[in-house]
Amino acid sequence: MSDPANNDRSSAIAAAVILLVVGAGIYFLPNLTLWIGQYSPVLAATVGAVVILSFFLIFWVRTIYKRRRDNSR
Repeated sequence: MSDPANNDRSSAIAAAVILLVVGAGIYFLPNLTLWIGQYSPVLAATVGAVVILSFFLIFWVRTIYKRRRDNSR
C-alpha cells in the first residue's frame, strides 16, 4: 500500500498543476472570446462556457477516478 503522506502530496501536486493550467486558460479567456467573437458571438460564448466548465469537469472526473481506484483496493 502507498504511504498516506505520499498520497496527499501527490494529490496536492496534481491539484496545483490543474489550477495553474486552468488559471492560464482563464487568464487568456477574455482575449480569446473577443477574437472569436469577431467571427461568431455564439461560438465565443460557447468557448467561454466550455473553458469555465472544464475547470469543474476536471476535478469531477478526477474525483470519480480516485473513488473507483480506492474502492478497487
